[in-house]
Amino acid sequence: MSEPRPSDRHDDSDPDETFAEIVDEETQRDPDLAVIEAGSRTLRTRSGPPQGDEVPARPADPEVDKALRAVEQELAGRWGETKLEPSVARIAALMDVLGEPQRAYPSIHITGTNGKTSTARMIEALLGAFDLRTGRYTSPHVQSITERISLDGSPIDPERFIEAYQDIKPYVEMVDAQQPYRLSFFEVLTGMAYAAFADAPVDVAVVEVGMGGSWDATNVIDSSVAVVTPISLDHTDRLGTTPAEIAGEKSGIIKQGATVILAQQPVDAAQVMLKKAVEVDATVAREGMEFGVVSREIAVGGQLLTLRGLGGEYEEIFLPLYGAHQAHNAAVALSAVEAFFGIGAEQPGSLDVDTVRRAFASVVSPGRLEVVRSSPTVVLDAAHNPAGARATADGLSEAFGFSRLIGVVGASGDKDVKGLLEAFEPIFAEVVITQNSSGRAMDVDELAAVAVEVFGEDRVQVEPRLDDALEAAITLAEEEDEYAGAGVLVTGSVITVGEARLLLGRR
Repeated sequence: MSEPRPSDRHDDSDPDETFAEIVDEETQRDPDLAVIEAGSRTLRTRSGPPQGDEVPARPADPEVDKALRAVEQELAGRWGETKLEPSVARIAALMDVLGEPQRAYPSIHITGTNGKTSTARMIEALLGAFDLRTGRYTSPHVQSITERISLDGSPIDPERFIEAYQDIKPYVEMVDAQQPYRLSFFEVLTGMAYAAFADAPVDVAVVEVGMGGSWDATNVIDSSVAVVTPISLDHTDRLGTTPAEIAGEKSGIIKQGATVILAQQPVDAAQVMLKKAVEVDATVAREGMEFGVVSREIAVGGQLLTLRGLGGEYEEIFLPLYGAHQAHNAAVALSAVEAFFGIGAEQPGSLDVDTVRRAFASVVSPGRLEVVRSSPTVVLDAAHNPAGARATADGLSEAFGFSRLIGVVGASGDKDVKGLLEAFEPIFAEVVITQNSSGRAMDVDELAAVAVEVFGEDRVQVEPRLDDALEAAITLAEEEDEYAGAGVLVTGSVITVGEARLLLGRR
C-alpha cells in the first residue's frame, strides 16, 4: 500500500488547471489504484456496540399489522422508487414545513453503486460502539419496510413507523397540493426518517442515497463526511451510460468543506469525484493511498482483517461477513468514522482498537452472502448488477468451496440481466430461473431466454413460482451422493432474496 504523498501544489492555483496537470501526471499509474491526486488538499494522518438487527417479521398484534398495512398501501399509491422527476424541490419543501429536521444532527452520507447498505451498517455499528445514538436510513428493504429506518442499530418498531407517517402526513398533503407532482414513495419515507431521527433524537445519522446523488431525495442534508462506494454501471437510463457520467450524478453529495472517503473506483469515475472535491474545497481520503485493506484471511464464519485507517493500522479485526468486497467496505466504513471524529485532519491518534474489534464483530448484513439453511447449504445474496454478481461469485467461491452450485435467479426487468448471468455462469452448474412478486420483475420466459443464451439449454430450468424454484434447486443439489458438498445460491434481486428468506423460514 502506497504512502500518502505531501502536496507540492499551492492552494491559490486555478482548480481546473491543477486538475488537468494532475490527470496528465497520473495517466501512467496503475489504474487499479484509482487514486489520481486531486483536490486542494488530501487527508493525511499524523500519527459493547449495539448488536446488529435481524430482519423484522410482521407485527404480532393484528391491529398493529392492519395499521401498518394501511400505511404501506398509502405509500404504495405514490410514485415508486423507479419513477422519478429528478429534483429536490419537493423534499426541500417538505423539510421546510417540518422545520428542517435534517439540520438537527450531523450525518454521514453514502453513495456508490454497490456496497452502500453493508457499509452503512458497519458505520452504524462503529458509531454505536463509541456510545453515539445512531439513526440509519437505507434502501431497499429485504422483507419489512420498517428496516429502512433504524435507531440504535435496530429497525424502528411498527408502532413508531406508523406514528412517524401519521405525524408528517398533514405536511405531506400540504406539499402535494403546492407541487406539480406529489411526493414520491421514497421522498415520503425520507421525510419520515429525517423527522424520526430529530424526534429520537440521534447523535448522528447514517444516510444511504436511493439513486444517484445530486437530485436524490436524501440530498437535503449537509454531511460533513461523504462516502463513495465502488461505482459501476447501474440505473443507466437515469444516471448515465459510463462510470464518469454516473460519478457526475453521485458527486452531488459532496458538500463544501466536507471530507470524502473514496473507495477504489474506475479511473474516469475517480477523476470526476476528485474534480468535484477541488470545486468545493473538500478533503479527500482514497482507498489504496490514505486507507485500505492491509491483509485478510478466511476465518470460520467470516474473515480476519488488518485495516489501515486514517489513524494507523487496526489488527485482528474479525468481520462476520464473506468476500473481499466486504473487507473493502470495512476499510471504507472505518475511515468514514475516523473522519467523522476528526482523526487524520484535526487530531492525531486512532480509534480504540478493542472498541473497533467489538463493533465489526457485531455486524450483520441480511441478504448479503447470508446462509439460511444447511444440508444443502442455501445462501442468499442480493446482487442485482454485473459488478455485484462478480463480487458475490468471488466471495462465494472463496468462502464455501461448493462441489456443485445451483443458482436460483429472479431479476428485475430494468437490469443488465445478461451481464448478471454471465458473472455467475462459471460457478453455477445449473440455474433455476424464476420470478418474484414485484411489478418490476422480469418476465420468467424472457429471463429464461437470456439464461439459455448464457448457460445453454441443458443447464437451465424454469419455475415461475419462487417456492417451486427453491424446491427444484434444493432437489438438484441433493440428487446425487457424489455432490454432498452441493449448495444453492438465491440471487438477482433484493425482492427475490427477501421473499426466499420468508419461504425458507427466516423471520
